[in-house]
Amino acid sequence: MSVKPYDPAEVTITFAGIIVEGYADGTFITAARNNPSFSLKVGASGEGARAKSNDRSGTVTLTLLQSSASNDLLSAQAALDEASGDGIGSLLIKDLSGTTLCSAETAWIQKPADVEYAKEISDRQWVLETDILNIFAGGN
Repeated sequence: MSVKPYDPAEVTITFAGIIVEGYADGTFITAARNNPSFSLKVGASGEGARAKSNDRSGTVTLTLLQSSASNDLLSAQAALDEASGDGIGSLLIKDLSGTTLCSAETAWIQKPADVEYAKEISDRQWVLETDILNIFAGGN
């Protein structure tokens, strides 16, 4: 058995040509499908059947420091989308020290990040949405 390295600095996020940087402390990326891939139905006699869902939509939540320059770029992308509908872009999340990969050909910012101020640096959360979220939850 060997020790496997993990380095948060080796996780890269690119959205619509924007290289996202300035991650917050703690959980800084969450990628999730909106619905299960399969649903189970069990009859009165105990026989089961499953139905495949073709809904592969999902969301990706990015948590950045308030001071991250990526907030400016994501805000501009959200404003572009609201003004013209041209804010759709590809999304790629990759762990360079492992094999996890999340991607979407078409993703968009669900809404601008909420803004708050406090005594200390706050976080900004950006929720990206996509109609097809590919997730390969690999090892590391």
